[in-house]
Amino acid sequence: MPEYLHPGVYIEEVERGPRPVEGVPTSTAAILGETERGSITPRLVTSYKEYQRWFGRVFGADKYVPYATNGFFENGGKRAYICRIVGQAATTAEENFGDFNVRAAGPGEWGNRVTIKISDGSTKDSNNESIGFRLRVAYWDGSEPAPAIDPFDSEQLATTDRKITHIEDFDDLVTDETSPDFYGKRFPLIDDDISDKNQGPESSALAMLVRLSGVSAIARPENGVKNLTNGADDATPVANDDFKGLPAGERRIDQGLSALELDPYRDVALVYAPQVDPDTSKAIISHCEKMKFRFAVVDAPKGQNSASDLNPRNSVTDTTYAAFYYPWLVTSDPQTGVRKLTPPGGHVLGVYARSDTERGVFKAPANEIVRGAFSVEFDINDELQDVLNPKGVNVIRSLPGRGIRVWGARTLSSNALWKYVSVRRLFIFLERSIYENTQWVVFEPNDQTLWSRVTDTIRLFLRTQWRLGALFGATEEEAFFITCDETTMSQDDILNGRLICEIGIAPVRPAEFVIFRIFQHTNESQQ
Repeated sequence: MPEYLHPGVYIEEVERGPRPVEGVPTSTAAILGETERGSITPRLVTSYKEYQRWFGRVFGADKYVPYATNGFFENGGKRAYICRIVGQAATTAEENFGDFNVRAAGPGEWGNRVTIKISDGSTKDSNNESIGFRLRVAYWDGSEPAPAIDPFDSEQLATTDRKITHIEDFDDLVTDETSPDFYGKRFPLIDDDISDKNQGPESSALAMLVRLSGVSAIARPENGVKNLTNGADDATPVANDDFKGLPAGERRIDQGLSALELDPYRDVALVYAPQVDPDTSKAIISHCEKMKFRFAVVDAPKGQNSASDLNPRNSVTDTTYAAFYYPWLVTSDPQTGVRKLTPPGGHVLGVYARSDTERGVFKAPANEIVRGAFSVEFDINDELQDVLNPKGVNVIRSLPGRGIRVWGARTLSSNALWKYVSVRRLFIFLERSIYENTQWVVFEPNDQTLWSRVTDTIRLFLRTQWRLGALFGATEEEAFFITCDETTMSQDDILNGRLICEIGIAPVRPAEFVIFRIFQHTNESQQ
């Protein structure tokens, strides 16, 4: 209670009534897999060009993350976390310049194609001496290590046919921690104990290729031109444990699904990894079930010409938190324009995002055109879909005169209550929105006043969703109900600090089967 110790007029702000509930984002995706280069820390990108800056271009015949990312943005996606996956035996290229260590932004042999040049800074003091040092980075194309030349010397650069695809330039760096140009303020640093874990989404937007650490805050790095060395890929292909980000010896590698559990990535709503084995798909689905507020997209195997043999509930799992899509798509390579057979998941994620934006999460992400697809791997007719649809296989069909469309909206669940993607994702949206926006209730006095405020808060939110068309019913009472009183809480619950609120929701379901009954009308039938 406020204290009133002197005569006068006092103004108090009192909060009463319901608090607004803001709907959470539903289309932020996480795409996991191998990339040409980059950090293993999940990185938010908002366009395919930004993906290229951080993770390189298309590489490898069976590396589909670039195609999935391009398909996501081409179909309407806005935000995606790219989770680079490497084998746990991969090493990071590095080189020392005196007391300073320069290291590639992430593990892999790609770091051997990085050249570092350290020279005097451009700004001079009154004695015409440089006040700092300049660090320049060059990344070479191809698959061979960087050539032993100075890439910033035009004469030496003319001696090789290798091309530089990316350059970074940090000028006037100093070792004085109090200066705004201190290298630790302008440059992402290395933490030897936790690898690159500390480099989250807030890292410098410029340092895409390397990280820097100095043993001494006083010593200046030595001038010179050196190539980073000793970077290597894991000799074995990436596998389920690499996607999970399991411990490697005494040092935990926070990549993949392990990293996505960290707080900076709580806004992820969709999770996808192109062309992975069933065990990895199961791990992704288990991750979504554990996190509760995420949904997975799973690809059918490549070359599955016997579609009737598909049974994802057996090969993957029976779950309400994932959807399965078939077949693969023929798209365009974003780098060369050549036709390429790619998994459908990235494009489907974009369809999810576009449908959420244009209509709402309650609209089934189906009967939507797949942008960027020229054809499908296998054509599907009605008879074949009659077999696939009950199994939870969402097909992508080339419909004459209507283009290539997603023609299915089912989860992998055998439970009829949760068989539609839109129903599961609507509940994820409602549950997470209520969860995120009712944290203020914790430790409030658990009495009738609080119960009324909670009820009013949720009612206003659900009323808005009902008016948007997310809930079924001609009236609010038909669409939802909220109970938060002595009927939902016993005296034992109240004494133990438990507030229990029951919410009933009638979701709208898609009109999957549209039936028009037509009959002949004659004059005699009216008599």
